[in-house]
Amino acid sequence: MNDSEIRDIVLSEIHKVAPDIDPADVSDDDHLQDDLELDSMDILSLVTALHERLGISIPEAEYPEIDTPAKAVRYLAGKITG
Repeated sequence: MNDSEIRDIVLSEIHKVAPDIDPADVSDDDHLQDDLELDSMDILSLVTALHERLGISIPEAEYPEIDTPAKAVRYLAGKITG
């Protein structure tokens, strides 16, 4: 799975958690909480969805590693190839 495919998955799952967010409007550096206004429950739902979709567990201590789409792609790509 390449970075573009992972990015599409991340944006798709963000859109499922927050349907008012258009994936086309999300920049790689948008902060999930500060810029996209996801709350802690939204983040938990996103982490759960990514786990179900990719089979990757993300410990709470590592949530800062996925706080932007770009960081999430790097983190998830590292876990997939890991």
